[in-house]
Formats: sequence, structure tokens, C-alpha cells
Amino acid sequence: QVQLAESGGGLVQSGESLRLACAASGPTFSKHAMGWFRQAPGKEREFVASILWSGASPYYSDSVKGRFTITINNYMNTVSLQMKRLKPEDTAVYYCASGDRPIVSDRDVNYWGKGTLVTVAS
Repeated sequence: QVQLAESGGGLVQSGESLRLACAASGPTFSKHAMGWFRQAPGKEREFVASILWSGASPYYSDSVKGRFTITINNYMNTVSLQMKRLKPEDTAVYYCASGDRPIVSDRDVNYWGKGTLVTVAS
């Protein structure tokens, strides 16, 4: 079973940057693709970004495109989300996700991390 552990959340001011990391362990066949989702208070969980384990095909939601960058380190089995020009509406619990096919929605996810809280103050 794949295990995912997020780190890097915290409190930042609007316009600042933050980098999230997710360490993955477990069978490689379950790690075809990795992604990030987020859930703001009172809202449904939404897709943020995804990437294949090969490092190909990074994909972003419209709300973060141009501000967030997803990268993968196959050697370290980690996936990172660099977040720049953060806005208060980016405040959410961010979840790392793993799937055996390209991830564009939570239907593509087989495993979830426990989440890390990002708070952006205005």
C-alpha cells in the first residue's frame, strides 16, 4: 500500500511563497501519477495539480496555473508543489494523492495523504 506524507504547510502573508512536499513509499506500480488537491473550509475538495512519475505532463487547475509548479524527484520519491503569489483564497488543507493513471479528479486517486494546512493571511 502506498503511503503519502505531506509537509511544508503553514501561515504566510498574501503574495508570499510556500513549498509543499510529499514523501511517497510503497509499491511503485501504484505511483503512476501524483497530484495535489485542496479543501477550503466549507467547500468540496478540488484538484490543484498533477504530474506523471516520469516528470511528464504537469497539469494545473485554472485557479493556480502560472503561480504553482509541481515537480517530482524520482530518486527521493517525493513530489513538491511550489506555490507563489499566494492569495487568501488559496487557504485550504492540501492533500497529496497517488494514482495508477493520470490524475485530473479525485476519481483517479487510489491513495491520499492526511493533508497539510496552508493559511494565507490578507
